[in-house]
Amino acid sequence: MALSSLSLLLMLSTLLSTSESNNQVCDAWNGYDEAQCGIQASSLSKILIKGGTVVNAHHQEIADVYVENGIIVAVKPNIKVGDDVTVLDATGKYVMPGGIDPHTHLAMEFMGTETIDDFFSGQAAALAGGTTMHIDFVIPVNGSLSAGFKAYERKAENSCMDYGFHMAITKWDEVVAEEMEIMVKEKGINSFKFFMAYKGSLMVNDELLLEGFKRCKSFGALAMVHAENGDAVFEGQKRMIELGITGPEGHALSRPPMLEGEATTRAIRLASFVNVPLYVVHVMSIDAMEEIANARKSVMLSCLFVYSEIDNDIDRFLLKDGGFYCITYMVVNISLLENSSILTRSLKALLSSSDKFIIILGFPCFIIFSYFRYVMSPPIRASGHNKALQAALSSGVLQLVGTDHCPFTSTQKSFGIDDFRKIPNGVNGIEERMHLVWHTMVESGKISPTDYVRLTSTECARIFNIYPRKGAILAGSDADIIILNPNSSFEITARSHHSRLDTNVFEGMKGKGKVEVTIAGGRIVWENDQLKVVPGSGKYIEMPPFSYLFDGIEKADAKYLSSLHAPVKRFNSAT
Repeated sequence: MALSSLSLLLMLSTLLSTSESNNQVCDAWNGYDEAQCGIQASSLSKILIKGGTVVNAHHQEIADVYVENGIIVAVKPNIKVGDDVTVLDATGKYVMPGGIDPHTHLAMEFMGTETIDDFFSGQAAALAGGTTMHIDFVIPVNGSLSAGFKAYERKAENSCMDYGFHMAITKWDEVVAEEMEIMVKEKGINSFKFFMAYKGSLMVNDELLLEGFKRCKSFGALAMVHAENGDAVFEGQKRMIELGITGPEGHALSRPPMLEGEATTRAIRLASFVNVPLYVVHVMSIDAMEEIANARKSVMLSCLFVYSEIDNDIDRFLLKDGGFYCITYMVVNISLLENSSILTRSLKALLSSSDKFIIILGFPCFIIFSYFRYVMSPPIRASGHNKALQAALSSGVLQLVGTDHCPFTSTQKSFGIDDFRKIPNGVNGIEERMHLVWHTMVESGKISPTDYVRLTSTECARIFNIYPRKGAILAGSDADIIILNPNSSFEITARSHHSRLDTNVFEGMKGKGKVEVTIAGGRIVWENDQLKVVPGSGKYIEMPPFSYLFDGIEKADAKYLSSLHAPVKRFNSAT
């Protein structure tokens, strides 16, 4: 079948999948009425959660939780309240801090298009899945951090839950250096991301990386890296095209684990040279994970903090981020992409997939995007990487679980049908993360409920210096709370999710452990499988610099300088 025919079938299939989609969230600003959008003008109320097992990162206990004016007022047994209080029975269920997703890309302009979820639809999906705050990445406008921040302020005007910002650095000059200080001291940003990949667009070289690391250290901001060797990836892409491998399998083949491992160790060594804490995002391979593990064990590199993020689907994706594990990487492996023929792969998937297909001119037309939808960077790895990353998460080598929620529709993904280099990179996960981590890690016995809270909420709040306002069920903390029923089941489908995405990378996954109630800022926003969200109700959370990761940095610097015995006096050889 010619590629032109495939393109036609793809478009027809896309139209079918989109028209039959039954997503429950719409754009509140596109003329839909409030009932259609699940919008309800809820106000702050007094809430009592009775009889649940309250879980924090350090302990759990059976207690009541009383909320008033958006704040947790008391956590203790047998709280008595008046008739004006909404009472939620949590007997036999877990009461936990709402999830904090440390890595998202809403309304992000990338590779000639924009992610399909904006700050309203993406956040609404998050709330339905038990996440009550996320940290998004501001992308500079023509290199300008200030212009980028203003653009993202506008993007976030319709937010329905709390959010914070990281800032990407895509070029270097004195203006950028000065703007970094403004972002930290005036805009509430305490982390900066440097891309070691995406040559020709976002990638920075080692000189810029060192300059950025030094500025981060001086302001108490966390340095973050996307660790892949961009020059080698570019060479790998050329190699695949020369071999005639143009389909989505070329994406993973062009950027093997060794390139992630090389960039990870280079970032670690450079951060150690500067003596600045490091956050490696979306760790995807054993190669990168082992570099992180070695750094954390090393006395020489003991100042380093490596953050890791895990993907939602344990059996299909792997973990992501050094110290930060992406839920998608937790569950997917490269066997999905191993055949070189797009049609062969599509037909093979058709036999084992529940995705819809249609018959056109006698040809079974599987939605080609079933493969394109898995394209992300770093890419899905061979079977075995995900299990190793899960083990690293449970043992503490990796510290966090995030999503890198960066969704593109099947139409957008089809931009690369003739060239994998043009496929927009990214998948969904913001709604699925909490359920999949529970099912994959807690239900299976790999981690405890307290570990779950640490990995999905508390450690993120600590790293980005907003604990205990966020990430805790304590008196005085924000009332961002979930009630999870460990005996309830869930199933993930594109028809029922709340993202605007027309597919779901975790399609058909089932598991135990369901978020039945989400409370965000003291409002019940998810209950009885219904969303009650208000555009514009979300707040920007400023994150102060100098988190606990910077403890001991000055002492380490002083020890290093004293070891040099500087300055050294020398005599001129001529005398």
